[in-house]
Amino acid sequence: MRVVVTGATGNVGTSVLHALNEAPEVTEIAGIARRRPAVGVPKTVWVQQDVARDDLHESFEGADVVIHLAWAIQPSRDENTLRAINVAGSERVFRAVADSGVPSLIYASSVGAYGPGPKDRTVDESWPVTGIRSSFYSRHKALVEELLDEVEEANPGMRVVRLRPALIFKGDAASEIRRLFAGPFLPGFLVNPRLIPFAPRIPGLRFQAVHSLDVGDAYRRAAVTDIRATPERRRSRPGPPAWRLRLQPTPPGWLTSRCRLR
Repeated sequence: MRVVVTGATGNVGTSVLHALNEAPEVTEIAGIARRRPAVGVPKTVWVQQDVARDDLHESFEGADVVIHLAWAIQPSRDENTLRAINVAGSERVFRAVADSGVPSLIYASSVGAYGPGPKDRTVDESWPVTGIRSSFYSRHKALVEELLDEVEEANPGMRVVRLRPALIFKGDAASEIRRLFAGPFLPGFLVNPRLIPFAPRIPGLRFQAVHSLDVGDAYRRAAVTDIRATPERRRSRPGPPAWRLRLQPTPPGWLTSRCRLR
């Protein structure tokens, strides 16, 4: 089985490669990334491509599965650039998968694709995928799911899997994740686990998280078997004004109230 992974060098991508490498069904992995990494991964051939600009057809030819993970969160103050990568880039991936006759497409959606939900109960996967208006990330995730609906309808023979995980973390990506959410001005010693004996309890703040290795295994399962995996979900509330003060790079829409899904 030949599997192509876009966004293969990211937090999730590296975990997906790890999981695929452990799968005996997978004989070859093509890891697509904008910058070719120096490190080698078993079974993996690196392909330096940008999903927003480059022709992907040759990379997808002969693939049994394409796992689309490529997604940009920064520069968070330039929505046009992010939309070109996230929305237009995803559409280019979907079209190239269909044109190349790849039988299976697995897309990395997000809990952020869901619309606002109730705070007093959990809801299921039938909750509307309309996004959160105040979050460009959420709007883009919802838009891409609409595009995927169109591709799926036009290609009934293609198996399409969508995963909507919550916040995804792992220790190896801690520095990158900290920069995304806290920015460059937080001193490293303040987040030393030995200096944080407990986490503050903030009324109303709810979120769920999942380890990237677990998500990587979910993508592996989706790639090698005909299942529809459903990782964890989360709920959260509005955050501080640090975004307006340019003290941290994460827009406040990331913390706008969302539904919690079981």
